Amino acid sequence: MGKAYFEKNEYFDSCFTLSWEQFESKIFSFNTIIQNLNYATMALMKNFILPALFFSIAASAFSQRKNVNQSASPLSVSVDLNAYYDSVTWRSIGPFRGGRSVAVSGVEGDISTYYMGTTGGGVWKTDDMGNTWMNVSDGFFTTGSVGAIAVSESEPNTLYVGMGEHAVRGVMTHHGDGVYKSTDAGKTWKKAGLEQTQHIARIVIHPRDPNIVYVAAQGALYGKSQERGVYKSIDGGVTWKKVLFVDDQSGCVEISMDYNNPQVLYAAINEYGRLPWKVISGGAGSGLYKTSDAGVTWEKIHNGLPKELGKMAVAKKSICCWKAILTKNKGACLSLTMQAKNG
Repeated sequence: MGKAYFEKNEYFDSCFTLSWEQFESKIFSFNTIIQNLNYATMALMKNFILPALFFSIAASAFSQRKNVNQSASPLSVSVDLNAYYDSVTWRSIGPFRGGRSVAVSGVEGDISTYYMGTTGGGVWKTDDMGNTWMNVSDGFFTTGSVGAIAVSESEPNTLYVGMGEHAVRGVMTHHGDGVYKSTDAGKTWKKAGLEQTQHIARIVIHPRDPNIVYVAAQGALYGKSQERGVYKSIDGGVTWKKVLFVDDQSGCVEISMDYNNPQVLYAAINEYGRLPWKVISGGAGSGLYKTSDAGVTWEKIHNGLPKELGKMAVAKKSICCWKAILTKNKGACLSLTMQAKNG
């Protein structure tokens, strides 16, 4: 086949009548022609064929997307998300020998780990969503009644526990002995002061600094006490400063921090106590307070609130809204939503 091609090709036929040098020159000229043809082909692909192909694909994709958008119709009926949970029921996940619990905390970024504080059994931990629990306070705590648990968002291995349940009942368990701290996710614990507060209702930790901690101290239940109010530590519980105090019969039952602006906190104060013939909850010392400078100064909030206040819970609902739940004496509840200005 190659021989027939050369016989019919005048260019190569003439090569057989030339000298070797002339033949080499002819071959070089032929290679140059082929190379130029390759360059021309590549330029054609780059400047014309590839852009045309890209434009064709893009036009086709746009046309398909347009057709899909035109054919899709928006949902005309709103979906009731609550319907998905109609079949879900509550069940006890233990631990069954822990007793009543008024304190619980999850761990930021870990959906499997939770801590629970009981009123007579110390602190329990689960790392498998409640399938199993283990006591992590035995051998470290000297009292068993837990009032508050807080886990640091920025350092999940750091957590604080406030002792002494905060729910004022006809039957109360033993008072607490201050604050305990762990820096290894509950494996070991150290005392962190505030032994005389007896009943701690809440602990909040700065979202970016685990050494800045606020404690809501209710104080002694059966008598007057100066160890009440809001305490703050900036060295991880080594030292504490009382930043809010009302009187020796009124203690702090709630603290809520604005985690977008940790300088802003709300504190609920309740006048409370326990006498042989009655439970005291609410009085002249009760009130709601706000600080915008991390506890240096506090302002009492009274506009729009009832004249008689009892135990209150306050929580941040959104960026600008706070909700307070108020109770007074006979258990009546009032839900109040407040608009927080300037954080």
